[in-house]
Amino acid sequence: MATCWQGLWAYRFYLIVFFLPIFLLPLPILVPTKEAYCAYTIILMALFWCTEALPLAVTAFLPVIMFPMMGIMTASTKYQCRHPVSPVPACQVSLEYLKDTNILFIGGMMVALAVENWNLHKRIALRVLLIIGVRPALLILGFMLVTAFLSMWISNTATTAMMVPIAHAVLEQLHKMPTDRDVEEGRNNPAFELQEQKEETKLDEKDNKQDCPAPLTPSESKTQQNKEQLRFSQGLSLCVCYSASIGGIATLTGTTPNLVLQGQVNSIFPQNGNVVNFASWFGFAFPAMIILLLLSWVWLQILFLGFDFRKNFGLGDQSRDQERAAFEVIRREHKLLGPMNFAEKAVTLLFVLLVVLWFTREPGFFTGWGNLAFSDENGKSMTSDGTVAILIAVIMFIMPSKIPGLTQKPGNPGKLKAPPALLTWDIVKKKMPWNIVILLGGGFALAKGSEESGLSKWLGDKLTPLESVPPAAIAFIICLLIAIFTECTSNVATTTLFLPILASMSQAICIHPLYVMLPCTLASSLAFMLPVATPPNAIAFSFGGLRVTDMARAGFMLNVIGVLVITLAINSWSIPMFDLHNFPSWAQSNTTGLCGVSQANVTTSSP
Repeated sequence: MATCWQGLWAYRFYLIVFFLPIFLLPLPILVPTKEAYCAYTIILMALFWCTEALPLAVTAFLPVIMFPMMGIMTASTKYQCRHPVSPVPACQVSLEYLKDTNILFIGGMMVALAVENWNLHKRIALRVLLIIGVRPALLILGFMLVTAFLSMWISNTATTAMMVPIAHAVLEQLHKMPTDRDVEEGRNNPAFELQEQKEETKLDEKDNKQDCPAPLTPSESKTQQNKEQLRFSQGLSLCVCYSASIGGIATLTGTTPNLVLQGQVNSIFPQNGNVVNFASWFGFAFPAMIILLLLSWVWLQILFLGFDFRKNFGLGDQSRDQERAAFEVIRREHKLLGPMNFAEKAVTLLFVLLVVLWFTREPGFFTGWGNLAFSDENGKSMTSDGTVAILIAVIMFIMPSKIPGLTQKPGNPGKLKAPPALLTWDIVKKKMPWNIVILLGGGFALAKGSEESGLSKWLGDKLTPLESVPPAAIAFIICLLIAIFTECTSNVATTTLFLPILASMSQAICIHPLYVMLPCTLASSLAFMLPVATPPNAIAFSFGGLRVTDMARAGFMLNVIGVLVITLAINSWSIPMFDLHNFPSWAQSNTTGLCGVSQANVTTSSP
C-alpha cells in the first residue's frame, strides 16, 4: 500500500493536470455565462501556477485555447474590439502576448545581457566593496548596496548568482587562522570576531588572577568561534538574496511585476495618459527601496551580529589579519579584471544614455524629448520606454567591441576579420528568459478576457460593500495578503492574478486604482521567508550553511518591515505624485459614472 501511494505521489503533477479541469467543470456547466467561463479559466490557471503542475509559461498559453472556444475573445482579427455593430466583443487574444510592455522587457534584458557579458557588473561590485571595506557591519552594507544597485538594472537571479560566490570567497579569507604557530600554542585566534572580545590566554602580571575570569578552553573557544562564523556566513548570504529582491522594485524594468503593473494599467485603462512610466515609477519606488534596504540592514545586523554596534563596525580590539586578507581577495579579483577596455566603456556609455533617455522621454513634470520631437496631434509622445530600450539594444548589435579597425583572421592571413559587436544574437538566444515574455502575455490576456467577458464588472459589483472600509486599511490588508501569497507562488503570477481584481474593486468603491495596485505590485517582491519563494533565495540557500528556519525567521520580520514601508509610501509621497486623493477621469466606466462627481473621493483615511 505504501508503495502504491508513493507511486501516485510521483505522478501528482500529471494527476493535477488531468483531474483539476474536470473537478472545476461544474462552474461553467451550472452557470453557462461568459463570466463563469472566464472565472473557470482564471481559477484553473491560478491553481496550475501555484502547484507548478505545468511550466509557468505553458500555463500562460491557456487563454489562447480557452477564450476563443468559450466565445470570450477571438483567435484572429475579425472584428474591432467593442465593435459598435457587433453586439459581442471580439478582441484578438493573440495580440495581448506581445504588447509594448513585453518589448520594454526584451529591450531592457538585452542591455542587461550586454552588461553581464562584459563583466561590467562585477567591476562595479568589486569597486564598491573596496571603497566600503570588510568590517562586519560595513561588509554587509556593502554587499547589500551593490546587490540592490545591480538588481535595479539586471536580473535579480543573475545578480545573486554573481554576488554570492564573491561573498563566500571573502568569508573564506575572514575565517582562516593567520598562523600555524598560534594553533600549536592553543591560542584562540578568531578569524573574524563578531560579538566577543579576543580571549587572552596569558594574564597581565599586574592584574590579580582572582579578579579575572577564567579563560575559555581551546575547545570551548573554538566552538564559540565556529558559531559566530556560521552566523555571519548566514547573514551575509541572506543579505545578498534579500537585497536583490529589494533592489528590483526601484526601477520599472528591475523586476517583472513592475512591468505587469504597467501593462495591466495600460490594458484596463487605455486613456490613463501613461501615468506609470520609468520616471514616475522611479520617483515612487526608489525612496521606498532605500528605506526598506536600510531597515533590512539594521535587522540583519541585529539578528546575526548582535547589538554590540561598536564591535560590528570594527571599533573594538579586533584582529586585523583576516580583514586584510579578505580585503586582498577583493583587491586581487578587481585587479584581475584589468583596466576598462573599449567594450566596457562603450557599454557604460550606452547604459547611461539609456537611463537618461528613459527619465527625460515624458517625465510629466517638464516637457520631455518625446513630447517635443515625436508627439501626436494631442502633444503626447508617440515613443515609449520600449522604443528607447530597443534602440539602445540595436546600437549594441551594431557597435564593435574593439576600436574600429580590421585585423587578419587567425589561421587565414588572406582574410580580414572584423571585431565582434557588443551584443550578439547567440548571447541573447542563450540567456534571454523567453518564458517571462510569454508569462507577461498570458497575464495581459487574462486581464483583457476579464474585461471582455464582464467578469471585472461582476467582481466590482460584489466588492461595493468595501466602501465602508477606510482606504488605508484596504491598502494595508492587500499588502499583507500579497506578501503571504507570494511566498507560495511566482511573484509574476501573483500580480497577474490580483491586479485585474483590484482594478475592478477600485472602480466599484471609487478610489484611485493605483492606490491599491501599487501596494500589490511592491508587496509581490517581499518573498523573503522560503527558499522556493524566489530564485535569489534558492541560490543563497544552495551554497549551504542555511536552514529553512533561518530564512523564515529573518524573512518574517522583513515581510513585516516591507508591509509597513509600502503603507508609508502609498500614504505619503505617492499621493501628490499620482494625485491619489481624487478618482481619475481615465478610470471612469459605465459602472462608476458618479465617481468624482457626487462625492469627494479621498483615498486617505480621515483624521
